[in-house]
Amino acid sequence: MAQLLSSSCSLTISSRNKPCLKPLNQCSTSFSIMVACNKSRLPFRRLSLQEQKPRRSSAVVHATAVSTSQEAPVQTSSGDPFKPQRVMVIGGDGYCGWATALHLSNKGYEVAIVDNLVRRLFDHQLGLDSLTPISSIQNRLQCWKSLTGKSIELYIGDICEFEFLSETFKSFEPDAVVHFGEQRSAPYSMIDRSRAVYTQQNNVVGTLNVLFAIKEFREQCHLVKLGTMGEYGTPNIDIEEGYITITHNGRTDTLPYPKQASSFYHLSKVHDSHNIAFTCKAWGIRATDLNQGVVYGVRTDETAMHEMLCNRFDYDAVFGTALNRFCVQAAVGHPLTVYGKGGQTRGFLDIRDTVQCVELAIANPAKPGEFRVFNQFTEQFKVSELASLVTKAGEKLGLDVKTISVPNPRVEAEEHYYNCKNTKLVDLGLKPHFLSDSLLDSLLNFAIQYKDRVDTKQIMPSVSWRKVGAKTKTVPA
Repeated sequence: MAQLLSSSCSLTISSRNKPCLKPLNQCSTSFSIMVACNKSRLPFRRLSLQEQKPRRSSAVVHATAVSTSQEAPVQTSSGDPFKPQRVMVIGGDGYCGWATALHLSNKGYEVAIVDNLVRRLFDHQLGLDSLTPISSIQNRLQCWKSLTGKSIELYIGDICEFEFLSETFKSFEPDAVVHFGEQRSAPYSMIDRSRAVYTQQNNVVGTLNVLFAIKEFREQCHLVKLGTMGEYGTPNIDIEEGYITITHNGRTDTLPYPKQASSFYHLSKVHDSHNIAFTCKAWGIRATDLNQGVVYGVRTDETAMHEMLCNRFDYDAVFGTALNRFCVQAAVGHPLTVYGKGGQTRGFLDIRDTVQCVELAIANPAKPGEFRVFNQFTEQFKVSELASLVTKAGEKLGLDVKTISVPNPRVEAEEHYYNCKNTKLVDLGLKPHFLSDSLLDSLLNFAIQYKDRVDTKQIMPSVSWRKVGAKTKTVPA
């Protein structure tokens, strides 16, 4: 059993597994949030809140929403005002989820975060840390309320436990669910057998539970699910948005675009997409699958309001994304680590566009029974192109930036055709933040500001696609 974080917060624990809402100012009991680890089912089974003795429970942090300002209503594609909805953000303590929860709250939505805080546990298990210091989720939310007057409800629990999720649905009654609550790292899923199994169980079962909760308790609820562009792989044809029209032996049909996942993580996303598409057809669920590219950046309008609202910034080889990693490497004088030939081409987007895309999907919901797929990225780059851009930006700041080619730990094409369509979100009103010299300068200065927190031992890749084995890997002391 390992302690994940400890803080004073307003929690009411029910002995019968039912969340009990209680305003923040009516409870001052101090609890420690503990992680219950079953050693026989590594890396872990679930998170639970502990009081004085272990017991299965769920918890909610809740405060009455008070608004100090009036936000302009979001406009739908038809131009009609869109009334604020109740939005549940699953995985709201993570990189994309935290920024999204604050953005939606700031726009006038009533927001609840559902999270088991397991992303913090991953860091603890692997000896990693965010470049930026991260406050506890309770302190984050209290800071947000003190700055804006807006409250975000917090439900701490595991969506793989359906009883917890069902009670959460019945308590909050969401009009839309934004589902970020999955293990989101391809390298993590390739560390060993236990983490591959965990990734698929957590991601697939969690999404299935969300689908069943919508069917049972909120039939009109719109599911906005974070997918990944990695589902498509790198085919030698253009990548359409979810569907492709083909003619074969004289007959024509529109079919789901073929999937070529490249890790156990990406495969879990493919399974999610199939399950969601099926339930839309069978149960009439309305869903939008956001196949997101590689996200970079750290600041949004909301997370920049106070240091306690700062988002996490991963730079390690397990959770860090390419551009963020390159900026940190440049800041500390480490050569930029380009895998193989560096010709791998992917779609990229600023985290400010992630929150914008989610808001657009909520404001323009899918129809009952409709399974929409949007390709969520704004630009395409080769990895070597990103390294070149960071090198030039670093030189302007007086940094001596070098680049090295390291053996590619992944099994992937290092030079390939790549042309993806991404018009649907633009048609809904997306106004992209393209990668610019000023943004690179900002990212590099941000990395320089926190460079004393960098553990250079975490920069080089240590997870190999070809060497993954059944034995559970541990972190050396």
